[in-house]
Amino acid sequence: MNRLSALILLVALSAPAYAQFGPPGGGGGGMGGPPGMGGYRQGQQDSKKTKEFVPGVDSNAPKGSAKLGGILTDSASGKPVEYATIALIDATTGKPVDGGVSDGQGKFSLKNLPAGTFRLQYSFIGYQTRNAGPIQLEKNTDMKLGTVTLAPDVRLLGEVTVTGQRAMIEEKVDRLVFNAEKDLTARGGDAADLLRKVPLLSVDLDGNVSLRGSTNIRVLINNKPSTIVAANVADALKQLPSDMIKSVEVITSPSAKYDAEGSAGIINIITKKNTLHGMTMTVDAGAGTRGSNLGLNGSYREGKLGISLGGFGRYMYNRASSTFDQTTLLPGGGTQRSLQQNSNFDNPLFGSYSLSADYDLKKDESLSASVRYGTRNFVQSQSQFTQTYLNNVYNGNPTTRDIQQKNLSNSIDASLDYLRTYGSGEGNQTRPELSLSLQLSRANVDNNYTANLLSGTSSEILRRQRNVNDNTNQELTFQADYQTPLGSRQLLEVGGKAINRQVNSQFEYLAATGNSDLFVPDLNSPSGSLDYQQGIQAGYVSYTYASRSKYTLKAGVRYEHTGISAFGTDGKSLGIPDYGNLVPSVNLSKQLSQTTTLKAAYNRRIQRPFLQMLNPNVNASNPLNITKGNPYLSPELTDNVELSLSTTVKKVYLNWSVFGRQTNNEITQVRIASDSVPGAIITTFANIGFERTIGTNVFGNVQLTPKWSINGGVDLYYRLMRGQVTDASGRSETRENAGTILSGRLTSQWSLGKWGIQANGFVSGPRIQLQGQQGGMYMYSVGVLRNFANKQGSIGLAAENFAGGVQMVSTFSSPTLQQESVMRLYNQNVKLTFNYRFGKMTFQPKKRRTNREGGGNGNGEEY
Repeated sequence: MNRLSALILLVALSAPAYAQFGPPGGGGGGMGGPPGMGGYRQGQQDSKKTKEFVPGVDSNAPKGSAKLGGILTDSASGKPVEYATIALIDATTGKPVDGGVSDGQGKFSLKNLPAGTFRLQYSFIGYQTRNAGPIQLEKNTDMKLGTVTLAPDVRLLGEVTVTGQRAMIEEKVDRLVFNAEKDLTARGGDAADLLRKVPLLSVDLDGNVSLRGSTNIRVLINNKPSTIVAANVADALKQLPSDMIKSVEVITSPSAKYDAEGSAGIINIITKKNTLHGMTMTVDAGAGTRGSNLGLNGSYREGKLGISLGGFGRYMYNRASSTFDQTTLLPGGGTQRSLQQNSNFDNPLFGSYSLSADYDLKKDESLSASVRYGTRNFVQSQSQFTQTYLNNVYNGNPTTRDIQQKNLSNSIDASLDYLRTYGSGEGNQTRPELSLSLQLSRANVDNNYTANLLSGTSSEILRRQRNVNDNTNQELTFQADYQTPLGSRQLLEVGGKAINRQVNSQFEYLAATGNSDLFVPDLNSPSGSLDYQQGIQAGYVSYTYASRSKYTLKAGVRYEHTGISAFGTDGKSLGIPDYGNLVPSVNLSKQLSQTTTLKAAYNRRIQRPFLQMLNPNVNASNPLNITKGNPYLSPELTDNVELSLSTTVKKVYLNWSVFGRQTNNEITQVRIASDSVPGAIITTFANIGFERTIGTNVFGNVQLTPKWSINGGVDLYYRLMRGQVTDASGRSETRENAGTILSGRLTSQWSLGKWGIQANGFVSGPRIQLQGQQGGMYMYSVGVLRNFANKQGSIGLAAENFAGGVQMVSTFSSPTLQQESVMRLYNQNVKLTFNYRFGKMTFQPKKRRTNREGGGNGNGEEY
């Protein structure tokens, strides 16, 4: 780990550098304000550097006192054309004498121009080159060209030669964007595989995601929540194919327009959506040593109507055994060691199917609808063989359990959105906009198991046990948002949201003697139910100001009232009180120079408990590691502060940030010793007290050559946790734990004509927990991709962790029990991927879609 960290820092800090220009994301970070408000984007050039990206400009060309400026817009959509090239050409010689690029709002300005007769040339990928003039410049001329339109270049995709490419990592005013479509090794995997490569994020071997060390995050899909994510983030990520992910946005300081949930921040997964004109179909397929996948996606667009239909399936296999090795120091002295060998035979099957449509009611009105169905069929057969040693002496009485565990679910997300814009949008100002959104999301989850207790010396079944746990999680949401400009540099946003959530869990234990299939209620094991309803009413106001001195301020406040009605077994009320929260947020940025941006932020966040945290069902499929939820959990409140600096120096883009976070009433996993099973641990959730975290992140991107780039980062933070823990007998104790966590990642990518090569590496040190620490982990992969003619498809080969599996060592400590667990997992994988597109599509500009959760993808693109 130390070698990897040193390598990442060496690459980020010592490599040669040059300023990157071209399409969005060419290495600079964004700072600007809202669209049409005169914001600024890092990566723009001052007039002294324009010659670097206008080929043929004479460095000795005469200078003067004239200047000119204007705004570039799309002739079809009226949206600004970002990062287009503007060249000032001498009308007599035909040679360029100066030039520049348009900023994030389509604006451009050329200064220190000589007197004379010239013409202007505007060009950008996907648009027809436009020549204008001649124009006459005199001394001290300040020429305002107004709005200049560029017409889309309507040609077949196969005839378009793309000469620029978007960087894999982009930084925007309030978020970091990982462009997943640039990742060559992502094909054939799921969202968890992809998120392991995203800066600031860590994903463990089970798919659990943390942001800057905290698992209390809000995960959105296309800016919208989903009940399958609320039920279990790790399972939801397995259902989402990486092939369909366009980008991942990490939002550490959300504005007031976002829901307040997610203590550490928000992860927004943007899926691909075709915005072309015509009809096409794409097939994605992959086969590997541990899994195979198949996806079919079609789209049709004609006139005012667009329709997309997609389906994806993934089948996993060849998941080898793991070892669970526990050493326990018993009260009063002595040592008990339990060696448990789990032989797993599971074949998870995941599916995802979607249908979406949008229709233009009028020029300034549109309606869109979507429905997504997800399914998971996870049936696992497991054989647990446990040997126990007391004071290093084998007791000679092993236990064997054959377990069949069923983790089944189906989910549906349906939404209906209406968008209305007002005014003409003259001068490229932001137009007033009203958006209405209605969403219904429902997930049905069955988490059952049947265990056969066998004789230690034979395959005779002594007893059978079954746990049946049926869950539903439903959410109905209505949201209204309105925004209006206040002059050319201010934006006001207001809105409201109503959410109704219903969580239900029914659980029961059954038992049978011998090999009998006659199961009856097990009176010695808990059975019951949970009916949990939550109503949230929220309203917000947000104000943005972009000054002429290159400051951008975005401040807002949100109020959320939460009402809870919860009933346990036999309809008994749990008596959980209602609560209200005022959630402020402030984001301030300052462009120190044309390539350097400083940002500061403060926000307060709420974390309400998820379904798996609330579910009181006791899962004892592994008797040494029992899990159950806690329906009495209350929300936690977190205050976050952050300071970051981003800069571009020649070939190197660097981003450095420091942050602090304090969480009160924190929800965390706690582990207590079982009072009925010696050596066993019960894992549950509790509001333990507080957590304080301070840390730093360094991320760098180096464009060594036009075809070779390296990016990587290091995350270092210190974590302190303190709170009350109650053991199985009801005794309470104050626990405290603190430590430093270090993680890092490194990616290198080569583009060689039709070939692409990529290598990735990630390592994370042990993670501090209240009662010990979770073991560290690592992942690495390498992949190669070969594009077909006209980029209609590709074939790729990738390998992951090909040198061996992963071992995790976790520790647990309390006054009555100390334990060390060693888990060894086999996760080698080699996969072959195939992608091909049928049909004919022509270019059609995107229309602006408002966001539903407060920011879209950060640049006004359609989601």
